[in-house]
Parts: sequence; C-alpha cells; structure tokens
Amino acid sequence: MPLLKPEQDIWPLNLLDEPESEQLESGLDCGAGESVTAGEQNPLEPKLSSGKGATESSVLTPQSGLVGASSLSEMGTWWALYTLARFEKKLMRQLIEIEIPFYGPTIARRYRSPQGRMRTSVEPLFPNYVFIMGDEMARFKAVSTGSVSRWMPVADSLELVTDLRQIRRLILTDSPLAPELRLQPGQKVRVKTGVFKGFEGTIIRRENEVRLLISVRYMGRGASVALDDCQLEPI
Repeated sequence: MPLLKPEQDIWPLNLLDEPESEQLESGLDCGAGESVTAGEQNPLEPKLSSGKGATESSVLTPQSGLVGASSLSEMGTWWALYTLARFEKKLMRQLIEIEIPFYGPTIARRYRSPQGRMRTSVEPLFPNYVFIMGDEMARFKAVSTGSVSRWMPVADSLELVTDLRQIRRLILTDSPLAPELRLQPGQKVRVKTGVFKGFEGTIIRRENEVRLLISVRYMGRGASVALDDCQLEPI
C-alpha cells in the first residue's frame, strides 16, 4: 500500500528554525523548504495574517513569520495539549485554521498486517500530545476546539524548544526511528561523524546494537536511531 502524503505537523513551517547565527555555526541543513529568507513567503505555508479573528498570540510577526535575531519558537509561551484518543491530526488541522503555532511530530512506521503484508502509516511520535505556542487566549482557543482532553503549561520553554528542534532535525533525516516511551540512564554523547554530526543525546543499548536517544525532557520520551560506537564521543 502506498504511503499517503503526511499531513502538516508543524505551523508555521519555520516555527522551530534556529536564529541565523546558530544555523551558520551548526552548519547543518534542516531540509529543503524549512527556512524562509527575509521578504520571502514559503509557498507551502499559510500566511500569518492580522485579519479579523486573529489573536495577538497568532500574529507573531508583521509580515510572514520571518526569523529574526531570535527564532519564532523563543518569542512566546509554550503549552502541552493532551488530545482525545486519536485526535492529534484533527487538532493540528484545527490549529492551522485558527492560526495558532504548533508542533506535533509524526513519523512513518512500518508494520505487518494480519495477512502478512507490509504496511506503512504516519503516526504521532508522542501519542496524544501536541505543543502550541501563544498566550492564554491562544491556549483557550485551542482547548475550545473540542479535540483537547487537558492542557499543561511548559515551565521551561527554552529547554522544550531545544529538544523539539533536535527531534524535528532527526525526523527530517528520514532515518528509521523508534519511539522511546521511557528514558533510560546512560552516557551523554555527541555524534562526531555522519549525517547526525552535532546531535547530542543519551546512549542506550538494545539487542546488541547501540542507539542514540534524542529526548524531550519535559515528557520523558523521545526517539532513537541506531549508530556505531566509532561515530560517538562522550561529553
């Protein structure tokens, strides 16, 4: 069965872009179409308008959500929304409609059907969780969609943004990922070679393979990818 085109799991598309200075230092490409230059509107991204119905929290910049001295994600308060069962994608569609910035990471997962055929589906990396950025009014409008079971403020927004940036960069590599429901203690490391160069995380071992765990500390969850020992250095 062909893989359906995944729905947009982040809005605006440059929400988690790093400040330009940090991008130059990292030297890492987050993927085509992920950054927007000054005076340029990404054709895949709905415009951030100031029209009727838009709240102050959703109008992040006067033009088109451009990244300035600091990134969009560092300009506001973050909230963790816990959705009704299997309502993550519906909520994200609703958030785009009401212009509330959000990120709800999704990954492709392969599985075998009862008939023995391989199937691929796009599923939330963190089931039931969608993160939004905005003020109290934005939070109220998001909860009022009817797709949210409960909500929680994020105490350390900068820490969350740092972790979500790494998760998004990891997903954009298109490498096979495994959701990790529980963080395990281990050595903190940095990847020194290969496509994941510069990533930092925790080493876990599973069935004789070394996996790098990229975590979201706020949730105690994350994703892991298999790497060789020679690619890693302790930090």
